[in-house]
Amino acid sequence: MESESESGAAADTPPLETLSFHGDEEIIEVVELDPGPPDPDDLAQEMEDVDFEEEEEEEEGNEESWVLEPQEGVVGSMEGPDDSEVTFALHSASVFCVSLDPKTNTLAVTGGEDDKAFVWRLSDGELLFECAGHKDSVTCAGFSHDSTLVATGDMSGLLKVWQVDTKEEVWSFEAGDLEWMEWHPRAPVLLAGTADGNTWMWKVPNGDCKTFQGPTCPATCGRVLPDGKRAVVGYEDGTIRIWDLKQGNPIHVLKGTEGHQGPLTCVATNQDGSLILTGSVDCQAKLVSATTGKVVGVFRPETVASQPNLGEGEESESNSVESLGFCSVMPLAAVGYLDGTLAIYDLSTQTLRHQCQHQSGIVQLLWEAGTAVVYTCSLDGIVRLWDARTGRLLTDYRGHTAEILDFALSKDASLVVTTSGDHKAKVFCVQRPDR
Repeated sequence: MESESESGAAADTPPLETLSFHGDEEIIEVVELDPGPPDPDDLAQEMEDVDFEEEEEEEEGNEESWVLEPQEGVVGSMEGPDDSEVTFALHSASVFCVSLDPKTNTLAVTGGEDDKAFVWRLSDGELLFECAGHKDSVTCAGFSHDSTLVATGDMSGLLKVWQVDTKEEVWSFEAGDLEWMEWHPRAPVLLAGTADGNTWMWKVPNGDCKTFQGPTCPATCGRVLPDGKRAVVGYEDGTIRIWDLKQGNPIHVLKGTEGHQGPLTCVATNQDGSLILTGSVDCQAKLVSATTGKVVGVFRPETVASQPNLGEGEESESNSVESLGFCSVMPLAAVGYLDGTLAIYDLSTQTLRHQCQHQSGIVQLLWEAGTAVVYTCSLDGIVRLWDARTGRLLTDYRGHTAEILDFALSKDASLVVTTSGDHKAKVFCVQRPDR
């Protein structure tokens, strides 16, 4: 194993100080989106004079045909234009996850609440094959680094791997209740975190297995570092561990004040793997040196920081960090919150640069490679593109009639693929005048 110093700066000189920004004044903007549709209460007032009594009597015997099941998680009315090019509609329940094949970006795999996973073609939505055999909601799915294998995982902990060209299942394993799953960036090696606190690593398809024992609480999120030799894992008790994948031991453990004060929700690394960003239900995002294991920055939304202390039994307004990531071309990081705030932080000064407000909670964010454009998907069913340099909304894409639950971006940023509570996956063609 190579020494830890390969990955970045020494402990006394955090890498942040070497980052330079563009020199302009720090301007914090709050970008409000256009107001949504009229409030249902307003519409109700307009209809006060309408007499429904006769209709109610007529329909009493035919009640069942008029009962509409509300869709769980749907925020307001989402009917409207459909900007998508392709809709994949074979799922019969909410679609939880999507991943694109990294080699060609021509295939997608989606998994859903219907206990099904499908591999299909982006160009026309044509089904290639079903990843059959799951008996619980498929919450994780992804292609190996060379696109030859595709893995699916369900909530019960059943993981399966198929060879894409032959459409044959080549490996399966039953672990504990599944929290996350990820392929190694350069090898046919699959990692997963489970509710018993373990992180698992398998060679596929021969099945050689190694486990990394964490605390006795769920390993809620994880990410393999770009060097392929280490992984960062976050846990429900707020601790963070950086694991040596070869030796099987934790190189760094962050706990107490160094860790989070609540379960971790997401982790991300920058391009060279020198910095890690962690997010939690405690509303904090922590910037960690992957080399030293030290926290070198803490980001917290202003609205949460100013919240008064609550008495015993009182609950705070629900908010948490849901997604985060690093810009690849500027020293910027984006953090998406459940309250709909997208915060753009300047890493060189560790200050809030822009605050972009959504009408509902952010589910996930992704940076476009090679630009300062960040994409968000949210509970209102809309994908939005933001210019992180200015905080301006560039464009948005609509078409789902329920919340977006996951999305993926093609390497050239020409396609966005979304999954939703409306039982559909959609492909949007991205067109930007600034390109």
